[in-house]
Amino acid sequence: MNDQLAQMVPDPWQSLFHILTVPLSWIPDMQQALIGFVLSSATGWLAGIYYLLLLFPVLLWIGAVWCTHLTLYTLPFRSGRIELMKMLLLAWWDTAFAIWMYWVGLARFVMVVGGWFFTLGRLALKLFAEMMKQLVVLPFKMTGQMTQSYFQPGVPWIAFLLLIFWCLLEATIFTYTLMPTVTEVLAGITGSDASIMTGTILYFFLFLLIMGSFACIQVLADAMKNHEYRYLVQMLLVEVFVMIFEVMFLYRELVDAITPWIAQQTGEQFRLGIGFTLSLATFGWVGVRGMTWFLFGQYGTPPLLSFISRRPMYQATAADDSPQPAVEPPVWWQAPMEDFKREIGWLHGKAQELMEFLMLPVLHVAAALLNFTMILVTGKPVFSIPFKSLKDVVDARELFPAVRWEPKKAAS
Repeated sequence: MNDQLAQMVPDPWQSLFHILTVPLSWIPDMQQALIGFVLSSATGWLAGIYYLLLLFPVLLWIGAVWCTHLTLYTLPFRSGRIELMKMLLLAWWDTAFAIWMYWVGLARFVMVVGGWFFTLGRLALKLFAEMMKQLVVLPFKMTGQMTQSYFQPGVPWIAFLLLIFWCLLEATIFTYTLMPTVTEVLAGITGSDASIMTGTILYFFLFLLIMGSFACIQVLADAMKNHEYRYLVQMLLVEVFVMIFEVMFLYRELVDAITPWIAQQTGEQFRLGIGFTLSLATFGWVGVRGMTWFLFGQYGTPPLLSFISRRPMYQATAADDSPQPAVEPPVWWQAPMEDFKREIGWLHGKAQELMEFLMLPVLHVAAALLNFTMILVTGKPVFSIPFKSLKDVVDARELFPAVRWEPKKAAS
């Protein structure tokens, strides 16, 4: 390289050029050896480690050596040579410190990223364990909540569900006992066999009739409780008609179906008369309705009527009619939006912190190299190493316009 430069110099000046470039002749060989060691010493993962750990320090070392030797060439032409030498020595100190901070910064970055992955993995494991725990205790928690809500005032859900279940069960029994009679009647009317949907239609019809029977008892009980004597006679007549209808068409069929079983148990011819059949059916209706009413019917029928009529279960009293202060319901999306904002702010803060961990090691090396360059050009460094954050780098950039050549004053 020196020979190529020497050929570009005129012959009379070549001897002087060789003398002046002797202190610099070892630098290109050193530069080539270091770059070759970093770039061609290994392959694969080892090459990546070499590039990451040695490339920037080697470039800083080469730039520092060049700038130092070139600055030494300018010493005869500068004023304040002692200060300039102090700046060079401090720059070399900053170079060693920058290389050390580069390695320490990379280690800190790797440790922080590894710590984040470890923390996220532990968080995921903790969330998975908590989810499994919640799945295990969910049945017990739901049972406790249901028990707690049941023993507090409110809608008697158990009575309501028992009432619906009893109506379904009673409709099933009467559908089974009435199906032959209904099929025979329809065949006699239409002259053909009954349809497949006959049983389904009969089941829903009986289900509504049984629920209506409990509703009539509830209305009769309310009329007696509220002393509404005008409606009491009407409701008594309605209840009598309901009883007659169910006894004649439902419970009588049930008693007729049970009669063969009674004859089989007694072992002799056993036949009930019409009066005894109707009496037994009436007693059966009163007994069944009385037991179911006092057990769950009186508690489950009001919620059933409220559900059908879409009205509140209990009427508001005078105390409830007093104006209550309006309470604005919380906006449903406000809490998720606040959580989203906090998460975005945390993510931005951590991204800024991670960017500083990644950039500061490289900026230390670049700042040390730039200090050598500015000492060569202006005789003063620019950056103060080490940087605590990226803000220090941005603030130091404002010092560039203040750096000027200091012309030497001519002697008067």
